[in-house]
Amino acid sequence: MAAEKIAAIEELAARESWCTGANPENAPTHQDEKPPREVVVVDAAGLLSAKFPPRDKLLKPWLTTQSLAMIYAPRGIGKTHMALGVAYALASGGEFLGWQATAQTPVLYLDGEMPGADLKARVATVIASNDQEAAAGYLRFVTPDLQEDGLMPNLYQPEGREAINAAIGAARVVIVDNLSCLVRGGKENEGESWQPVQEWALQMRSQGLSVVFVHHAGKGGQQRGTSKREDVLDTVIALRKPADYEPDQGARFEVHFEKARALYGQDVSPFEAALTTLPDGTQTWATRAVSDASEEQMIELAGLGLTMREIGGELGVNHSTVVRALNKAKDAGRYTPKPKPAKKPATPRGDSYVD
Repeated sequence: MAAEKIAAIEELAARESWCTGANPENAPTHQDEKPPREVVVVDAAGLLSAKFPPRDKLLKPWLTTQSLAMIYAPRGIGKTHMALGVAYALASGGEFLGWQATAQTPVLYLDGEMPGADLKARVATVIASNDQEAAAGYLRFVTPDLQEDGLMPNLYQPEGREAINAAIGAARVVIVDNLSCLVRGGKENEGESWQPVQEWALQMRSQGLSVVFVHHAGKGGQQRGTSKREDVLDTVIALRKPADYEPDQGARFEVHFEKARALYGQDVSPFEAALTTLPDGTQTWATRAVSDASEEQMIELAGLGLTMREIGGELGVNHSTVVRALNKAKDAGRYTPKPKPAKKPATPRGDSYVD
């Protein structure tokens, strides 16, 4: 059709002499584009009679079929430890941090940055530390060291998404660890650059799959880049450093649900999780409830003159947690204690005043 239009333009130019020297390659071709696909529309009765598969719980309470979720945290706090724990709980039908899998669920884990030897060691420890055993083929990995060119598929590019789609197989959950390594392109702070990945995630949802994105926190503490990433997500989980966190404590973090559709109450209460390595080399997780208190709140209450015990009572945290948090803030220059008022001299016993 384009060739016929070019011939017609050339004939018109020769006859009318109005576009002598026109470049035939500039002839419009937008008419050759495919017509828009037909959009399926139903009325209320049609919607109510439509048969949709139920959204089953995969990892109670927050991960269901067709879930789109994100776990994000600062570097080095334990994102991958958590993501591997979630993956193994799903594949084995087990439990992780109090979240219970309802059945064994096939998982595809996309690891974008860890050396193969490190990933192998971590997975071996996870398996050795769990009583439940994942069924054969229920936990599969894509990792750079096993790729012919050492490169992971790029979810920003169509061919990268096609490569991942071809690898999904029987998986019902895809864990993307992490966005910085597996989405290479566009501008992180622009919503439009997220559009290709969002459309891929929605396609996964329409096919009954769930996707869990693992991401970094920015300098301000929120997930790094455009907030548009959160628009279609059902669940956003932030891992934060406890106020008294020390670097040598490794994977220890507070779990905060920043977005959780259809969840409320105890299901989304923040809690602390800490990973401990036992003498035999296996690992165990300990959890405890925490308040939503922050260092900033503690400093503010201290500035109002409250004692550390009063601050702990006000925020629902242990007195020792407040002491450690404020001492750490003081050492870092973020907090300056108010000087204590001088004590009044005691009046000697037996002295009296007569007017």
